[in-house]
Amino acid sequence: MAIDKPLEGKIALITGASRGIGLAIARRLASMGARVSLCGRDAKLLESAEKECQQGGSQAIAIVADVTRPADIAKLVETTEQALGAIEILINNAGIGYFAAVQDADPSKWDDVLDTNLKAVFLLSHAVAPGMMRMGRGHIVNIASLAGKNTFAGGAVYCASKWGLLGLTGCMAEDLRAHGIRVSAVCPGSVATDFGLPSARNKNKMLQPDDVAHAVEAILTQAPQSFISEVLLRPTQKP
Repeated sequence: MAIDKPLEGKIALITGASRGIGLAIARRLASMGARVSLCGRDAKLLESAEKECQQGGSQAIAIVADVTRPADIAKLVETTEQALGAIEILINNAGIGYFAAVQDADPSKWDDVLDTNLKAVFLLSHAVAPGMMRMGRGHIVNIASLAGKNTFAGGAVYCASKWGLLGLTGCMAEDLRAHGIRVSAVCPGSVATDFGLPSARNKNKMLQPDDVAHAVEAILTQAPQSFISEVLLRPTQKP
């Protein structure tokens, strides 16, 4: 394994990989030598992401899938393994936001947010864990949020999904660590993407997608005898 390609030969599946944080992570893992499977719902954006990841010579495939649908998840895992090999790295990044005061919130949005931000992580992790267990190794990294640790007005639905995600992550880590599988969470503050709370925040002071990708890189390059269970990521200046 080349020093500058620490993930050479490893297969990584990244959800929400067509833009923003997911795309930054996909590019980073491809540059580290991983063969990457990119999942998203927008075929055109995914095609562009696939080409970006291939520019450095890495193998990349794009798969259109809705991770809230069990049938799509089964097909996503099957297609990835057939094209690239056994999945050793899973990045659960796909997520949506919805912000409203609890008394004004649209109840239908509860299922949309919880299904994407929480249930989909369980379903996809449940689908890939048996393969990782057979290999005796693996990484699952869940992209959570500081909203999973802090409450704020208008954040009831979104915060509930991210607090739940951190609970799920901790339990998964305990369930899977004996099988050589390391489960971690990255909790960024506001990131300069097209996702997030509408505000007049200075995007130059916000976290950038590559900052989150750097945290994921650190997690994936830990020595075998340890793992980073959680990363809290904040900008140096408040936006």
